[in-house]
Amino acid sequence: MWKGRFQVETSNLVQAYGESISFDWRLYPYDIQGSIAHSQVLRAAGILTDDEQQQIADGLTQIKADIDAGDFEFKTSLEDIHMNIESVLTERIGDVGAKLHTARSRNDQVALDVRLYCRDEVQQIHGLLTKLQQALLQLAQNHPEAVVPGYTHLQRGQPVLFAHHLLAYLEMLERDKGRLADAYQRINVMPLGSGALAGSTIPLDRQVAADILGFPAITQNSMDAVSDRDFIAELLFDFALVGTHLSRLSEDVILWASAEFGFIELSDAHTTGSSLMPQKKNPDVAEITRGKTGRLTGNLMSILTTLKGLPMTYNRDLQEDKEPLFDSIDTIKIAVDVFAEMMAEAKICEAVTAEATADPFLLATDIADYLVLKGVPFRHAHEIVGQLTAHSLSEQVPFQEIPLATYQTFSDVFADDVYDVLEVKKALDARVAVGAPSPANVAGQVSGWQDRLASEVAW
Repeated sequence: MWKGRFQVETSNLVQAYGESISFDWRLYPYDIQGSIAHSQVLRAAGILTDDEQQQIADGLTQIKADIDAGDFEFKTSLEDIHMNIESVLTERIGDVGAKLHTARSRNDQVALDVRLYCRDEVQQIHGLLTKLQQALLQLAQNHPEAVVPGYTHLQRGQPVLFAHHLLAYLEMLERDKGRLADAYQRINVMPLGSGALAGSTIPLDRQVAADILGFPAITQNSMDAVSDRDFIAELLFDFALVGTHLSRLSEDVILWASAEFGFIELSDAHTTGSSLMPQKKNPDVAEITRGKTGRLTGNLMSILTTLKGLPMTYNRDLQEDKEPLFDSIDTIKIAVDVFAEMMAEAKICEAVTAEATADPFLLATDIADYLVLKGVPFRHAHEIVGQLTAHSLSEQVPFQEIPLATYQTFSDVFADDVYDVLEVKKALDARVAVGAPSPANVAGQVSGWQDRLASEVAW
């Protein structure tokens, strides 16, 4: 492609070192889509005749069909997907194909291809996140009365409905979807027509390409357009955060599925055994997902490090943007999809969770609230209940079985109604503030999520 300037062939080693066709081949449908749009812009500018433009469009359409069918030979010597397609097009239709690259650089060509690719992938990932939300919501609906201890520091704290715990992840995933929707706006800007860095002296109507390709906006600075990879960095951050949320859910699932907790049962289809220990049932999906979070974070660090020292405008370093992007997209898609499938088949072991929430210490804060409602300052109430807890532990007597006379040795505010506080159901019913886990609140949240997810419009 640059044979006019160079007198010596590029070294085979340099070709192997600099090629990107081994990974950027996946951009082929977007490269062809963009090239057909560019040919229409050239026709509008009078560079191509109607017949020439049709030859190019037909030739590119056939090349796409060949690649789809696996009948296209990619050549490392042609470096990337752009030159592989253009070279074959010119071989097939002659000099008309050589006109296609008029007023275009691979710089704005790849910027366009990657934006088109990201646009499609973000839509798919957004849908997969909804699918995971639906699986978690269904699990919550299947076990509306299951109660579990809520934890801080991995120590039992207060009782909550299991559904409330699951709905916390719907909130996280909804924020993830919101970030992707926001990033989509910055992806959805058309760079074609920026040339190598300064546009072209050939007058092109960039709006024609934007309309054909469905872009609502056009880049306003040619130098920025060919060097901008902010949208990739933003996506990789979004994917890393999705991975972080999946990792947190994975950790919960791993704990819940252990014999020590036993709160949840995963299906055989989503667990594995041991090559040595025949009794094992391992939560490998959750463990692999937890591990892949490091990969997603690493890809984010990779792109940020690549971008940090680049002068304007295009530099070959930017070729390093694609492998982290492709890897993160592949990773997050399968992780979200398999997690949704696993959670859709999971079951909550309600007898075990009920036993765990029978722990009387889960209601210690409720006793403190009881005292506060009778006029005791919270710090004093906290100290009183702390002393009660120490007494309960030393005497091996649960709160429910401590005599009222003993309660009154810690505070004369205690009366018979203290025992009403010491029931998990009543404790949950009392948590009525917005966002709290009363059964009524949680039922309302479940219903709200059902409506929200059912009415969600596909992009």
